[in-house]
Amino acid sequence: MGDKANAHPGAAGRATAADHPASVRNVVLVGHCGSGKTTLVEALALTTGAVNRAGRVEDGGTVSDYDEIEHRQQRSVQLSLVPVEWDGIKINLLDTPGYADFVGELRAGLRAADAALFVVSAADGVDGSTRMVWDECAAVGLPRAIVVTHLEAARADFEEMTRICAQAFGGDDPDAVLPLYLPLRGPAGPDGHAPVTGLTGLLSRKLFDYSTGERKESEPGEDQLPDIEQARNRLIEGIIAESEDETLMDRYLGGEQIDVGTLVDDLERAVARGTFFPVLAAAPAGEGARQGLGTVELLELVTRGFPTPLEREAPRVTTVAGEPRELKPCDPGGPLVAEVVKTSSDPYVGRVSLVRVFSGTLHPDATVHVSGHGLADRGHEDHDVDERVGALSAPFGKQQRTLTHCIAGDLACVAKLGRAETGDTLSAKDDPLLMEPWQMPDPLLPLAIEAHSKADEDKLSQGLARLVAEDPTMRLEHNQHTRQVVLWCLGEAHADVALERLRSRYGVQVDVVPHKVSLRETFAARSAGRGRHVKQSGGHGQYAVCEIEVEPLPGGSGIEFVDKVVGGAVPRQFIPSVEKGVRAQAAKGVVAGHPLVDVRITLLDGKAHSVDSSDAAFQTAGALALREAAADARIHLLEPVAEVSVLVGDDYVGAVMSDLSGRRGRVLGTEQTSGSRTVVRAEVPEIEIGRYAVDLRSLSHGTARFHRAYARHEPMPQQVAERVRQQA
Repeated sequence: MGDKANAHPGAAGRATAADHPASVRNVVLVGHCGSGKTTLVEALALTTGAVNRAGRVEDGGTVSDYDEIEHRQQRSVQLSLVPVEWDGIKINLLDTPGYADFVGELRAGLRAADAALFVVSAADGVDGSTRMVWDECAAVGLPRAIVVTHLEAARADFEEMTRICAQAFGGDDPDAVLPLYLPLRGPAGPDGHAPVTGLTGLLSRKLFDYSTGERKESEPGEDQLPDIEQARNRLIEGIIAESEDETLMDRYLGGEQIDVGTLVDDLERAVARGTFFPVLAAAPAGEGARQGLGTVELLELVTRGFPTPLEREAPRVTTVAGEPRELKPCDPGGPLVAEVVKTSSDPYVGRVSLVRVFSGTLHPDATVHVSGHGLADRGHEDHDVDERVGALSAPFGKQQRTLTHCIAGDLACVAKLGRAETGDTLSAKDDPLLMEPWQMPDPLLPLAIEAHSKADEDKLSQGLARLVAEDPTMRLEHNQHTRQVVLWCLGEAHADVALERLRSRYGVQVDVVPHKVSLRETFAARSAGRGRHVKQSGGHGQYAVCEIEVEPLPGGSGIEFVDKVVGGAVPRQFIPSVEKGVRAQAAKGVVAGHPLVDVRITLLDGKAHSVDSSDAAFQTAGALALREAAADARIHLLEPVAEVSVLVGDDYVGAVMSDLSGRRGRVLGTEQTSGSRTVVRAEVPEIEIGRYAVDLRSLSHGTARFHRAYARHEPMPQQVAERVRQQA
């Protein structure tokens, strides 16, 4: 891995369609916002010859020309694919957003990848959200390596950062997280800071100098050998501990000099199995340089240590009817099974789908079956249709390079799939299959919107449909009770991007309005009312009188209507009219305009006229009777209560419980889980947790997650209810 060869292999430049899964590596870059993922991708593209020294591709644009919103916000907000080629291997680099609001894009990258590079800033360290993603990768056995960036920072310390990574990622075996190279520093400047100019290969005992912009190999000095040997011995012990050769440790402890080739082979196997996690260092190329520091070593790790798609198990596949289907791993000649991992809209070619092929070979202009995807509750329709594939291409910034095919294990962009959305499965039209979807985070921040003008109102429905088609982490709700259109997002940044995309891509200007929760009303005690609707205006008049009694019922009972009229005081044909009028008034509310629930309304008596009574008159009388009963009664305002479970690190349990109590929550208990984390369960009024997704992230420094589910409606405290009524 940089120690295997004396000189780095030549770059192949632009990536083309792969001919065999063994010649493909799918690598996702993970790290917190500002860790340097996109800069690292650009440095790797420069080293492979995919871009020139100005960072531009041959046919215009730069590798980081992804999205105008990203340029304005100065951060990545979506998954981006950059294919490069090195030593005859096609490497699909999947650059993911580091901000927690775009974790859906990260999950898509993890789904499409066979290994992960965790990018850690030497200046900032490892944050809680990065640890959580590491645990997700560990749960599915995804091989990982660590790249330390920002070594140029004044307070950067590679050795200390390696120790922090071993503590954060090593778990019970910190010796599984060890550096393969040590930074080589040049002379100290006027400020006393010595810049990193190269790397020291521990296994090969070679120096790799990048100070001239080209990687040059040399031998270490005698004064450097003691430090090299100390780190080298620890690395060798870590590699041997993961070796499949059980005799290797005994031979090493017995004083035998283990061959470097054997160590490298064992290292590569341990990395591919996901049991050893090497630490490397990288920095972008300087002015006029052709190679960034550590990029050659990183490319060699990816091509030789990371697994091929053949070595990774595909997600579970079934028929559309749900019957299990066994497929050979990553077989280009097998049945077509591909998955849409990202959907975007291009102003010139329309919808573009980024697809990972897990089996078979995808060809342009072929007809495929689109199946998926089980997110109907988020406004995404289930699909079961045939579509014609457009052109296949490999993206590079804003450029699209045409591909002749896409084999199992590779990724490509597919044009003109008008119905397919993120998470859908593409298969042969005569053999439709369905892949098990990956877990999507729940959007828990509500954003209520209204069209800014009549022209926007006409385009709003289509714009929202296209918006949620791109992003399965977003949920669209048309709330019938509050009559609001609500976009459920993952956070404020996610919401901002959604609004900007509506405006810039789909030409829809919207206004954000306060989000309303679905309140209810009910009677606190028994009450009676009399409705009298008598009008005489020449000809047929209107005459109806009814007397009702209202009593409260247990929560969830709805509205019961009981007829106890005797002696025909209200003719039988008008009793349904009274019920209709009562129910219509209950739906409108009796005090603050919220639906009335959980009451029994009993019709006791009334009066009718042989000529002037009518269906409409008794409907009106029923509504008047209910309003009169409410005027003389104490009405409870009912608010929805949610069951909330918060998964949080033990250090923040006290703060979370205190915060929930301050939101009128009732803490029901706690439950210890693995990884020094606790689940806090509580019941909290929904009106108090509208922004809890944002507040919890701040409270826990991004390390906590929560889930909410509707529990019931219950009476709101008097002082809170009074405030709500005044606002209404």
